[in-house]
Amino acid sequence: MQATGNKPLAGITVVDFTHVLSGPFCAMMLADQGARVIKLERAGTGDDSRQFGPFYDNGTSVYFYFVNRGKESIAVNLKNPADLELVKRMIAGADIVIENFRPGTMAKLGLAPEDLVKSHPRLIVCSISGFGQTGPMSREPAYDTVVQALSGLMSVTGFPEGLPTRVGTSIGDLAAGMFAYMAILTALMARERTGKGTTIDVAMLDGLIALLEHGLMDALAKHFNPTRIGNRHPSISPFDAYTCKDRMLVICCGTDALFGRLCEVLGLGDLKGDDRFASNEKRNENQAALKGAMEKVLKQDSAEAWRKKLESAGIPVGVVQTVEEAEEMEQIRVRQMIVSLGGRKVPGNPMKFGAYDSSPAAMVPPALDKDGATLRKEFKAS
Repeated sequence: MQATGNKPLAGITVVDFTHVLSGPFCAMMLADQGARVIKLERAGTGDDSRQFGPFYDNGTSVYFYFVNRGKESIAVNLKNPADLELVKRMIAGADIVIENFRPGTMAKLGLAPEDLVKSHPRLIVCSISGFGQTGPMSREPAYDTVVQALSGLMSVTGFPEGLPTRVGTSIGDLAAGMFAYMAILTALMARERTGKGTTIDVAMLDGLIALLEHGLMDALAKHFNPTRIGNRHPSISPFDAYTCKDRMLVICCGTDALFGRLCEVLGLGDLKGDDRFASNEKRNENQAALKGAMEKVLKQDSAEAWRKKLESAGIPVGVVQTVEEAEEMEQIRVRQMIVSLGGRKVPGNPMKFGAYDSSPAAMVPPALDKDGATLRKEFKAS
């Protein structure tokens, strides 16, 4: 068992049935905050993501390594009566159960979430799935790309002349993991007040609908389908990625005052008096003409040179970097957002606490069944 130290969730025990990404990501965040997370894995093969690339030189999956730190692993066969009884004893001593099977799977095992909470009134059981535990699609399989497509997110991602585009990360899985984490903490707070646990139902599709923001604003308020607009903001201008001499630079001016300063830095003072750009609304209507005028100047120097000038004027700006460049930023180093775990670089803990240890879980992701013998002894039948 890992030492939790001064962590906000020290003393909380989680039984983790999850696999691949959404559930393991949620459980890892709980482990980072000091919870004890017991990861149940399929005997023989373990979590599917153990077989997903890329791989470290020792054959370990980077995918698995990134979202399973701080956990104990036990390999179980849930169809084996003895193993199922062992798992039930673990649940009896737990605060939280997390699962991301297809809806109905836990019930088939005799572990229906509502029954678990009925038997253990303080227990919190969180179910993560593609479409939720209810509704006509609840039993359908889902992967992140399927949910991105169905949510409409792909339809609003990309450039007007291009095709609908998947967001460059598994945002459906990760959003579900974050919503599950928030729901679990909310339920823990409620339990402090009422003494009662609860079931939690988090769906990947629900999460992306909640995050659609401007796309949903257009559909619900204006009653039309939003279109792909590339990198620009749908209602603020200038607020886009602009081409410089060597690479692209993001410039975001959300007020008239910032636009005025931008014009001064770029030597385009005459634009301030141009009626086409007199207000944000007009700038947005004429964003193509404004972008053309800006890029004519920006292309005369490097993105880094312009970044320094614009930043000095207080204008929000950033060079469009590669992931490797982002990793090497001093800001990322200072914030400990890339850390070493077992000699491997992994993402850090983005939640920083003033009164608690904010470092990520120090225990490396477990080998399959690494803690099996110890856990079987701890939870053996009395």
